[in-house]
Amino acid sequence: MKSIIKSVALTLTLALFTVNFSLAQEIIEDVVDTSKKQRDTTQSSSERRKVDGVAAVVGDYVVLDSDIDKEYIQLQARGVSIANITRCELFGKLLEDKLYAHHAIQDSIVVNDLEVRSNIDQQISAFLEQKGGSMQELLEFYNKDSEQSLREEMFEINKNAKLASEMQRKIIEDVEVTPEEVREYYNSIPKDSLPEFGTELKVAQIVVIPETTEASKQAVIDRLKGFKADVIENGASFTTKAVFYSDDKAAKSKGGMYTLNRKRPQMVKEFRDVAFALQEGEISDPFESDFGYHIILLEKIRGQEYDVRHILLRPEITDASVIEAKEKINKVREQIIAGELTFAEAAREFSDEEETKFEGGQLINPYTQDSSMELTKMDPELYGQIQELKDDEISLVLQDQDRINPIKFKILTVTDRINEHQADFARDYLKIKNLALQEKQFEEIRKWQEEKINDTYVNLNEDYKTCTFNSNWLKTEKQ
Repeated sequence: MKSIIKSVALTLTLALFTVNFSLAQEIIEDVVDTSKKQRDTTQSSSERRKVDGVAAVVGDYVVLDSDIDKEYIQLQARGVSIANITRCELFGKLLEDKLYAHHAIQDSIVVNDLEVRSNIDQQISAFLEQKGGSMQELLEFYNKDSEQSLREEMFEINKNAKLASEMQRKIIEDVEVTPEEVREYYNSIPKDSLPEFGTELKVAQIVVIPETTEASKQAVIDRLKGFKADVIENGASFTTKAVFYSDDKAAKSKGGMYTLNRKRPQMVKEFRDVAFALQEGEISDPFESDFGYHIILLEKIRGQEYDVRHILLRPEITDASVIEAKEKINKVREQIIAGELTFAEAAREFSDEEETKFEGGQLINPYTQDSSMELTKMDPELYGQIQELKDDEISLVLQDQDRINPIKFKILTVTDRINEHQADFARDYLKIKNLALQEKQFEEIRKWQEEKINDTYVNLNEDYKTCTFNSNWLKTEKQ
């Protein structure tokens, strides 16, 4: 069991599946720059400069020595500690990534270039925001001399990673575990090797959201109608209006651009329904979603993919609405403390959060889909809000926000506390099911690799023969 958990941890850190299989191996000589002009005709061949060497060839892909260096930079950029990650481990990860990417192309898996470039925009923005730095500092971090060269390199890295990810997803998409398989998995673990689960809490909340007035809603509808008319009648730029006026921070820097795929739902249903009903060049009327009010311009249809731009406006929340919401939740809190209502009853009656109110305000763990949350894996912000609460104590009124609501008020309580314990089949069924599913997925990946590696042309450079690979890449083909 410990080896499984260790494997899972390494997978999360490196996106690396640790499996063993056979493959054909050939040795490639280092690539040497033989075309270099020699200023000193007496210079020996041993002094010639070695250019970026070929570390391996996997199918249609070449792995360069510098690709391993780039992997280190990518990990550091994401805040991952590289202290205990060896060069051989990263090389092994690259071999597997190229294997996945090669077969993704063979299987006609398509990656949307616009989506990849959109992700790059978000990565660069996040880096600049989190580090508080400039583009020049970012270029120095990546050892690049221009933003264009940085984007080109990030595009190749991101596209290949996306191909590999989609191939992995395809391999395991139909893998499921039955209740009997979960039981067999649990029973196969020696009693003294059962996993330990940390302290877990069950948390409930009541949320009150300030109401938006009908006048505020009508104001944004009228404004969006004005945007549409200006584009159609006066030739104004939809893209420019999105940049300047849209409340969608994630897309406004791209002129409100999104690429939708009919087979892979991305946006909320209201958005998809409108987008897929438009003709190329058409602009929708204003419509409402949980995020506010939108208009959409459909730019291009490419098979199952739709390139759209949108402008999002959120109705203004008045000071009076904010005061009213705060007074309401304060009153609810007082009624619970006075014993007039239980927390669950108050949630069902007064909470504005549809996802939790009918469950008495009980929060659901997004990873396990049950209500228990391990302290060590709890969202840091949530942990900070409940860490001082005793069981059944009600928090003070807290002001918060989310991606839909710029302001909301909530109160929290801890409804149950489970101390650190060894895995129990009945109590921890969902966690054990996830472990069983993960093991079955690993086995599916292992079998896929074992099958595909024999069909894939693979060459390894002599320099990497000293590596110890979990995947046994050094095993030679029988002649």
